[in-house]
Amino acid sequence: MEVIIDRTITVFTILIFVRVLSSWIPMIFGQYSQVTMFFTRGPVAEFLFTVTEPILAPIRSIMPRSMMIDLSPMIALLLIQFLVRPVLLDLVA
Repeated sequence: MEVIIDRTITVFTILIFVRVLSSWIPMIFGQYSQVTMFFTRGPVAEFLFTVTEPILAPIRSIMPRSMMIDLSPMIALLLIQFLVRPVLLDLVA
């Protein structure tokens, strides 16, 4: 059971990292729209958004809106690594 929890947390960590990278480089994970002149989310980016948004949205709603940079992925990763992982592994052990 510990291995399943550890692997699940590792997968979520990787997905959050990939989502952050995809937001920096939209042309790799998205498609360029001639109509709007912007990149739209492709299937990979849409999957990343769908999986990680339930984790990031509550954190983002608590944070102040005046910030130029979205720090919710970093806060989510810190919470997952230093709070969620130890608590879940202690419950299983």
